[in-house]
Amino acid sequence: MFNNIPPVVKNLIIINILMMVAMSINENFMLEKFALFYPASPFFKPYQYITYMFMHGGFAHIFFNMYALFLFGSVLERVWGGKKFFIFYMITGLGAAAFFTFVNWLLTTGYTPAEYIDLLRTPTVGASGAVFGLLLGYGMLFPNSVLQLIFPPIAIKAKWLVIIYGGLELVLGFGFPGSKIAHFAHLGGMLFGFILIKYWNKKGRMYF
Repeated sequence: MFNNIPPVVKNLIIINILMMVAMSINENFMLEKFALFYPASPFFKPYQYITYMFMHGGFAHIFFNMYALFLFGSVLERVWGGKKFFIFYMITGLGAAAFFTFVNWLLTTGYTPAEYIDLLRTPTVGASGAVFGLLLGYGMLFPNSVLQLIFPPIAIKAKWLVIIYGGLELVLGFGFPGSKIAHFAHLGGMLFGFILIKYWNKKGRMYF
């Protein structure tokens, strides 16, 4: 089965797994160097906007992200080709981080000193922003495709799944602004995915 995965998706999965192995060897070093920190943090490095999306906080985190990458990414890579798919994946991942940073900047005006210090010390990891971008992309290209969910065990059209997930992330983001789950990063991935696909459609460059 692994041999049938498109090359870009396969390599992305391999990189994520290798980073997870490195995390298991020296977690503190990997988090300090490659997780994403708020720009005002002494731990922040610009390259973290890329490396954070290959880091994960545990087995469940990487398993579900890689499963979604395989599920939706394989389809999109076959439709778009490897080059375009890689561009889409990276831009949605970068956009997720940028949007999450922007929202955190807006929230800092209401933070107490202790909350601000906690923000500076808290690393952000995960491919979820890019994965939510893939979900959005799949939903836009195949809106009426029926997906069979594992939990809950129901069948649902892709367009409704995108709307439900997007609405849920918005509600959770505003309802739990201090949550350790980066809901606005997920929304940022979807937002940048939407903008990029609309741009490609407008320019008539849906395929390279």
